[in-house]
Amino acid sequence: MKKIDNKILFLSLFLGIILYLGFNSPLRADEEMRAFPADPVPQIVKAVPIDHDFTFVGERVPLENFDVLERLDRELIINTYRHSSTLQILKNSKRYFPLIERIFKEQGIPEDFKYLLVAESAFQNATSSAGAKGFWQFMKSAAKEMGLEVNKEIDERYNIEKSTLAACKYIRQNFNRFGNWTLAAAAYNIGPTKLKSELKNQEESSFYNLNLNSETSRYLFRILAFKEILSNPEKFGYYLSPQDFYQPLDQYYLVEVDTTIPSLAKFAHEHGTTYRMLKIYNPWLKSSRLPDKSRRKYYIKIPK
Repeated sequence: MKKIDNKILFLSLFLGIILYLGFNSPLRADEEMRAFPADPVPQIVKAVPIDHDFTFVGERVPLENFDVLERLDRELIINTYRHSSTLQILKNSKRYFPLIERIFKEQGIPEDFKYLLVAESAFQNATSSAGAKGFWQFMKSAAKEMGLEVNKEIDERYNIEKSTLAACKYIRQNFNRFGNWTLAAAAYNIGPTKLKSELKNQEESSFYNLNLNSETSRYLFRILAFKEILSNPEKFGYYLSPQDFYQPLDQYYLVEVDTTIPSLAKFAHEHGTTYRMLKIYNPWLKSSRLPDKSRRKYYIKIPK
């Protein structure tokens, strides 16, 4: 009985040693590939080349300054590899840029400022943490100053045509105040009063030499990055066919109203559309009704 026990004990120890060595011995690289045959993640990630001069409305970006170069590089990298967001921006560009470009041309605003809209809202009627709203991210006070109506039922910051006209007015005011388009763009973000103060306190005249808060310091470079990527999407690995883009919402007719509409759902059905479609074409209509005690004229888009 004792001999059998010793044999069993010896055999157990031997098997234990074998198993221990088997589980703990390092595999060579080729053995690991055989043991774990899954393919590596199929991607190629490269540095973004900055191989030409950059300008904003014809104003040169001083890339010989390493700090300027690296700030631009950062925004190009972030927005090149933020795939889902950048792809959606590209899809929306064909929906909204033609309208923005037409209004800019009529108002004498340089086309490069359309990329400011992308930096502000990425074509979304967004609300910022500070309360700015719409494509052009106007605060309530600034919106009213620019002639937009903002109340419980109506918010013209969400009216693409009217808010773009307001943005044109604001951009022009900034340009007249600072004398160049780069500072006019920076003032859109930080505010003209604050920007003027920073220029004076730091004894500078160029945006690129200012030490500003992180958001404003990055702001113009985000605009430049979007300009570069949206102008040359294939260079950055984005390949879209014509059918991939979202089409403009330009198939509609206008209905003039100057009285209260108690039910926008009923109004929509009376005009052969749905409440959902009415809201898509008229996001400035905030509530389910349109009060109009003052008999002001409004123009509501009805999709065809």
